[in-house]
Amino acid sequence: MIVIGIAGGTGSGKTTVVRKIVESFCDGEVAVIPQDSYYRDSSHLPLEERLKLNFDEPAAIEWELLVEQLKQLKAGKAIEQPTYSYLTCTRQPETIHVEPQEIIIVEGILILCDEQLRNMLDVKIFVDADSDERLIRVINRDIIERGRTVEMVIDRYEKVLRPMHLQHIEPTKRYADLIIPQGGHNKVAIDMMKDYISHKIRR
Repeated sequence: MIVIGIAGGTGSGKTTVVRKIVESFCDGEVAVIPQDSYYRDSSHLPLEERLKLNFDEPAAIEWELLVEQLKQLKAGKAIEQPTYSYLTCTRQPETIHVEPQEIIIVEGILILCDEQLRNMLDVKIFVDADSDERLIRVINRDIIERGRTVEMVIDRYEKVLRPMHLQHIEPTKRYADLIIPQGGHNKVAIDMMKDYISHKIRR
């Protein structure tokens, strides 16, 4: 088994990199563990307060659960991965059954922030992109998937995303074994990553 961590700023192209890696292997060889599934439950707060939550700081993540479930997968045990709704900002009652696979990918903006999780990763990747490119992707995603207006997205970017990126996410580059500039458009870096993974699991 190989455990790969894929980090990078919001809108950097992490999802594309993950998808291209997954597509290059057979069904049942890769399990993807998204950091977003492990946001702390906020159902005890009024909706107005929930909508103001900062999702871009390490305190927003239930690291204990993520680390414990990754330990279970590494031990060959299946997990019930939690699910989270950005529309209601609450953890959902439904879970996703995940079986241990040869390749485990943990992906999310903050995954290199937590030392215990970091030490469980065999390969650490940071997906990089220019800030203006990331902003365009965030605007498109948040309008379509999260029901926000352009004004809401830009306001959140200026007040939360950008400062949190500079404080928490950008500094974790130093922990990366591989930095992929241009996100999912960097075919050479992604192909090198695929070859490395193939070599490790076939060996």
